[in-house]
Amino acid sequence: MASRWDFIQDLKPVPIAEHLIEELAKLFAEDLSKWPLEVEEWSRAADEERFRPLFEPGSMRPDDRVFVEAFRLTRWELEHDIFAVDEYMRNERWRERIAAADYDALIFLYRYLTEQMTAVAEATENRIKRKQLLGCLERMERRMRLRAPSVDLPN
Repeated sequence: MASRWDFIQDLKPVPIAEHLIEELAKLFAEDLSKWPLEVEEWSRAADEERFRPLFEPGSMRPDDRVFVEAFRLTRWELEHDIFAVDEYMRNERWRERIAAADYDALIFLYRYLTEQMTAVAEATENRIKRKQLLGCLERMERRMRLRAPSVDLPN
């Protein structure tokens, strides 16, 4: 007679780092789905002043396109593709994808995502590598069901 737990024998072990990445993707995607985001502290008063309108009561969550572009920039950052980031920002490629009014939200989300990924690497004493952090970003995007438009940009 089959037991309801027979399926356990067929499961393959999951490395702890892989499990951690999956759990982090869930947590970060959940955090990003809430607006406004919780910011523990600001590194500079100028940043707090600049981004304050994003956090005022009744502020709207940025459009998904802003998130897509922030993920794109963060991916390049993790890949150390400074030329792609520079080309994108210097030539204002973001204007092809988002409204000018969303620029500060883009910069905030780009910094937020980059800082969160960096914090994971630091917290794990770099046992979680950049490639795994990129995988975490991809999983977050999938969980948030973000779709990049079909306009061609580098990477």
